Amino acid sequence: MTEPVLSVKNLSTHFFTRGGVVKAVDGVSFDLARGEIMGLVGESGSGKTVTGFSLIGLVDAPGRIVEGSVKLNGTELTTLSERAMRTRRGSEISMIFQDPIATLNPMLTIGQQMRLAIDAHERLSPQAAEARSAELLTQVGIPSAKARLRAYPHEFSGGMRQRVAIAIALLHRPAVIVADEPTTALDVSIQAQILFQMRDLARETGTAMIWISHDLAVVSSLASKLAVMYAGRIVEQGPTATLLRDPRHPYTAGLIASLPAMAKPGTPLTQIPGSTPSLLSLPPGCPFAPRCDRADDICKTAPEMTMQGNRGWRCFHPVGQDAGVSA
Repeated sequence: MTEPVLSVKNLSTHFFTRGGVVKAVDGVSFDLARGEIMGLVGESGSGKTVTGFSLIGLVDAPGRIVEGSVKLNGTELTTLSERAMRTRRGSEISMIFQDPIATLNPMLTIGQQMRLAIDAHERLSPQAAEARSAELLTQVGIPSAKARLRAYPHEFSGGMRQRVAIAIALLHRPAVIVADEPTTALDVSIQAQILFQMRDLARETGTAMIWISHDLAVVSSLASKLAVMYAGRIVEQGPTATLLRDPRHPYTAGLIASLPAMAKPGTPLTQIPGSTPSLLSLPPGCPFAPRCDRADDICKTAPEMTMQGNRGWRCFHPVGQDAGVSA
């Protein structure tokens, strides 16, 4: 069996605040193969972004990784010094952020910024650096790439700026890219173009991707497998088609039912009742229990992950298995 390019085991990242300990990521585990795209989905506050930051070593105080393992091509990342991690960040594992304006320097041309990103990890002649930069811009769908290297970020549309951010992330052909809702602010047509290109890039380059989003519809069109997060934990994971067709966790089922495409014309959209709990005061046992119509006394105990083939879920009363569910 081929070794995963990224292996995450029991990852826990906590924030130590005056109000208490926030368990933003609590025992997250998954593997990612070369060229594979995994969607990490859930409502806002579920721990998706903190998981992404934990993988690339960008968790700021008062947060820190308190437990678990993150192995990239067999190298343990959680024990590396900041200097050693910096040599891998951008070259072996990269991140695409939601807002490219926060990533791009408005005072530098796109070419200058791409050259700085190249120089951080290798030495190329000006001609070679320009050629690689232009090649990547072309690859992500930016026309007249060589000329656009001399443009500034404000001269690009929002969609084009996001393509530039993707091109920068791809400069060193990293093994893994973590994409944190990079298409959320884009219109639907541009979003579809970028999703199509990212799927092609993963296939052509072998780069594996973690696509973080609250939009299940977007992720399901891109990812081959899904991990659903709630209150800092993965509550269900497995192949995308399987989870969409046959969800086992009530939270996953609720997310699918709330998709606009699932509603009949003229009827109200379905919503999951209640709201996500505060990570400072989680209910005992299953954190989804207060919002779940299948919950009973056993749900006051935290369920472990039940594995069945290549999928798993954390629930005592999985959807489709009604035995023992209270009326």
